Amino acid sequence: MLTERQLLILQVIIDDFIETAHPVGSRAISKKDNIPFSAATIRNEMADLEEMGFLEKTHTSSGRIPSEKGYRYYVDHLISPFSNQQRKGNVIKHVLQDGVFEFEQIVQMSAEMLSELTNYTSIILGPEIYETKLKQVQIITLSSNTAVAILVTNTGHVEHRSFSIPKKIKASELEKMVNIMNDRLHGVPIVKLPEKFNSEIASIMRKYIEDFDTSYNYLKAAFLADYPVKLYIGGKSNILMQPEFNDVDKIRSFYSMMENEEEIANLLKQNHDGIEVFIGQENKVDAIKDLSLITASYHLGEGQLGTIALLGPTRMEYRKVITLLNILSNEMTEALYMWYKNNG
Repeated sequence: MLTERQLLILQVIIDDFIETAHPVGSRAISKKDNIPFSAATIRNEMADLEEMGFLEKTHTSSGRIPSEKGYRYYVDHLISPFSNQQRKGNVIKHVLQDGVFEFEQIVQMSAEMLSELTNYTSIILGPEIYETKLKQVQIITLSSNTAVAILVTNTGHVEHRSFSIPKKIKASELEKMVNIMNDRLHGVPIVKLPEKFNSEIASIMRKYIEDFDTSYNYLKAAFLADYPVKLYIGGKSNILMQPEFNDVDKIRSFYSMMENEEEIANLLKQNHDGIEVFIGQENKVDAIKDLSLITASYHLGEGQLGTIALLGPTRMEYRKVITLLNILSNEMTEALYMWYKNNG
């Protein structure tokens, strides 16, 4: 159990290091107005905090820096993240007031604004594809033997798939197929499309489409391919501005991970409702074991859940970031609720 004096000294060291990225010494702490202790007393407490694992000593300075254990204690016990609730309503709402936006625009703007406000890398994961449902299907012919299939989901995502069509398929047949799919697949979860296609849709089309086998095989190729997970990223290069990341190997590893959307999505999917903080080695992915990841959830109608995340150095402004994520998750939930209400 830390004493009140140790708690105060630990908080001052972490706050200073977050701001300056320089090790903090006992003399600098003793000069602060809110610190009534001598440099010698502070030095002794810092040694005890280091022995307990909350601080680390660098080789280049007599000062101390927070350890990951120190950051964890700071996040869990020393900050009041939601003290700035009066700011609620000022993150994205003023941007949305005067415009009509699609779901993807709202989320992308949120990611970009979050990265600008924090100077960290923001990532927003769209609602789980398991909860995403088909809203509408269209087929547009581009030439005598090519067409594009357009799928619109209930979250506003639009997916385009080009495919070839044999000359013997008539335009009237394509229209019939589209009508059947819109009638039978509206509201079906994306992940259940293959099952519906291979049972109900196949059975109906066999009755009404002349060359069923040919048409069906072409449609399957267009509509049943894997659907990418939707990630929205803001400030990917912000990590380069942090003094901790002048190591080329670290940067290469980070950028390699950021190019792998599936890996990022799997990382964020593991998180639960609410706000979670992962510091350094607590992260499961090697590329971010020198970083802190903070995630928050947002909701989109019918219980669908998405994730907002910020990646930055372990010397992250935790109080500011956690507060912003809390505000933004609430605002996105409200904004997307209105979007969902207006768009069904």
